Amino acid sequence: MPAPLAALLVVLSSAAVLVAEVLVSRLVAPYVGLTLETYTAAIGVALAAIAVGAATGGRLADAVDPRRWIGPALVAGGALLMAARPTVFAVGDRFRGQGPVGTVVLVLLAVAPAVFVLSTVPPAVVKLRLTTLADTGRTVGRLSAVGTLGALAGTFLTGFVLLAALPTSRLLLVTGLLLVVTGLVCAVVLRRTRPGLPTAAVTALAVLTGGWLVVASSSCDVETRYYCATVEADGARPSGRTLILDGLRHAYVDLADPAYLEFSYTKRIADVLAVQRPGPLDVLHLGGGGFSVPRHLAAVRPGSRSTVLEVDPQIPKIGRARLGLVTGPDLQVRVGDARSLIAEQPPASYDVVVGDAFGSLAVPWHLTTAEMVEQVRRVLRPGGVYVLNVIDYPPLGFARAETATLLAAFDDVVLLAPPDTVAGRSGGNLVLVGSDRALPVDELQQRAADRDEAVADLVATRRFAGDARVLTDDRAPVDQLLTPYAVGR
Repeated sequence: MPAPLAALLVVLSSAAVLVAEVLVSRLVAPYVGLTLETYTAAIGVALAAIAVGAATGGRLADAVDPRRWIGPALVAGGALLMAARPTVFAVGDRFRGQGPVGTVVLVLLAVAPAVFVLSTVPPAVVKLRLTTLADTGRTVGRLSAVGTLGALAGTFLTGFVLLAALPTSRLLLVTGLLLVVTGLVCAVVLRRTRPGLPTAAVTALAVLTGGWLVVASSSCDVETRYYCATVEADGARPSGRTLILDGLRHAYVDLADPAYLEFSYTKRIADVLAVQRPGPLDVLHLGGGGFSVPRHLAAVRPGSRSTVLEVDPQIPKIGRARLGLVTGPDLQVRVGDARSLIAEQPPASYDVVVGDAFGSLAVPWHLTTAEMVEQVRRVLRPGGVYVLNVIDYPPLGFARAETATLLAAFDDVVLLAPPDTVAGRSGGNLVLVGSDRALPVDELQQRAADRDEAVADLVATRRFAGDARVLTDDRAPVDQLLTPYAVGR
């Protein structure tokens, strides 16, 4: 095999493996969430499939002339890669709420076959490039380095360039077709004859899976960089719209009434905003979602200024097109990670910071720690308030740890939630409020009474936190503390 062709095949197969590894977390997130377990499953399954594929490819190369099967292997790898997305659509619902084992199995079904087949190619290429024992080290080392460069190219191009330019389905289709075409060319060039029955069979498979990928329906209106996003109209309220991200209801807005709030947790946040000093407020929002709270604030407190930090560049676009978002001097959106962008905010510049950023079911871990809370304190004015929305279920390990984290940072912390949640018997959304001034618990309780909700004062909040440990950048096991697999979640 000529050296340029060998390098091309190793680079392409290795890059395609990493494309699959990067994309699989996006494919399965709508069904099993975007958690540490999801990323762990993606890496672990890919490594296992690479190991088994490399061992199988080496043994097969010794038993059968690699020139007979490298081309068909590439075609088959492309076909299986194109099948990944429709496979997840077909079986994903069965793995909802099945925990880490379910996550691993779903990832395995999605990408392990393609990764396994593609990983058989590099050992076969090495076999064809070895001419004498004297060149063994140089040949193996060079092709190993080339394969690593291909894997790096697949990783960085996918994460930094391709996902921003192409939806997941199209990226899988392009990568799969590139593998199929390359495999067909190799089948002709290496064998120097017309492709045989195996090549014809895997080509037919590629045609079927490519068509399956094209026609497979997704529940997404938009595939963003992070989410499968859908906007649904409310049949009971003609101007109501619900933003669904990865199958979960993340926000509700009323296009005709920006002051209207549907979700209970947003009403709790609105209660906190309502008991602040009279007049316009300067508010920093960590996470945009449907922008319901910034729109509500602008409607009920004219002249207030909101700055929203949103990591997904598509979310503001969806907001402007479908959810009534109007940006301007009083409502600005900055795209980027909240932990990075808050460090750029001037000190003592906000009256309130609202934390409502979620990756699937969890607040991203780096937004939960004491170091992040210190950044929040830095941008708050004296007497300012931090309002944080979290989701958890009994035994509420994460919610208790986050409460302990706020208690370590603020003089007064209160908890807004249904009474059963405060008592630890149920879960859902909990709103934590921290400040260096005494919070108006009685006034908050009056506002919550009509909804049969509780406001736990400092003493009760400390009791809720119990002996939970403060979350830090060095120790923030958010995914392990969460109870994401409760029945009915």
